[in-house]
Amino acid sequence: MTDVFEDDPGFDARELRVVKAVADAGSITGAALTLGYSQPAVSQQLKRLEQRLGIAIVERVGRSVRLTDAGRILARHAPAVTTALDAAAGELAELRGLRAARVRLVAFPSASPTIVPRLLADLAQRHPGISLTYVEAEPPEAVEAVREDRTDIALTFSYPGDRDDPHGSSARGLSVHTVGADELLAVLPTGHPAAGPAALDVGMLADEDWIAGCPRCRGHLLELCDRAGFSPRIAFETDNFVAVEGLVAQGIGVATLPRMAVESFPLLPGVAIVPLPAGEQRRIHTVTARGADRVPAVRATLDALGRLIERGADEHASAASARPAAPTGAAAAD
Repeated sequence: MTDVFEDDPGFDARELRVVKAVADAGSITGAALTLGYSQPAVSQQLKRLEQRLGIAIVERVGRSVRLTDAGRILARHAPAVTTALDAAAGELAELRGLRAARVRLVAFPSASPTIVPRLLADLAQRHPGISLTYVEAEPPEAVEAVREDRTDIALTFSYPGDRDDPHGSSARGLSVHTVGADELLAVLPTGHPAAGPAALDVGMLADEDWIAGCPRCRGHLLELCDRAGFSPRIAFETDNFVAVEGLVAQGIGVATLPRMAVESFPLLPGVAIVPLPAGEQRRIHTVTARGADRVPAVRATLDALGRLIERGADEHASAASARPAAPTGAAAAD
């Protein structure tokens, strides 16, 4: 009788991570830097894997190396395999009380000064054994980081009607969950006729000069104005939130910003904010590899993110109900 395990190569998670790192970095040296190993250690792991498999994983091209077909197959499957192994290890760790675990997070820029600090404080209080590492990136890059196993959780956003939504085809095979919404605000000079108590009719700003933000925010601005029946006259473009407010305060133009961006720093004098209709809110998502939520540390971090985003929405709703009629800069900064 043939042993069903006769051709089992006995993959090691570290070896799979090495192969994936070589694929991402394009070199053994780059893989070693990414993983924190020495270059000889990476070379030795690749050599042992090749000997066990009986097939080449890397091949030399001039003074560099590249993956063979076999190496590319392993690199393609490595994220799914290592995620499953991490999940198993995580469940075992949970039985030991979640004493030590690391979670890698990538999130969009306006989350850096708002959600991320509160997340760190929440985890330190509830799960002191979890160590969180953080990198800032826009949604398309964050989704790609999950796919390439460079992060465990991506916190991302999408706009209504977004034609270039990174949670579409690029996220196929990943787990995407909507965890909240972020109010979109019109940023106007204090005293602007449109700075009234009700949600803004964007059509009132058809004749204004506009300040556009990041490429995806600019795309939403174009779609927002198109739905209002006009094409915005974009005079300036910057993804610096402070610069946007500074330009508005000087009467250079008007803009839209998410509330998280506005809350990233004290509102500048001479600036008023007015909410756009609720249908224009951007949606906040978490993106993970499928099955990653079975890893206790990842699950605890996802739960904390959901809890903090929901709490923030409740605080905004309470503040809005108590806000004075005129949303001037001083009132909006509270």
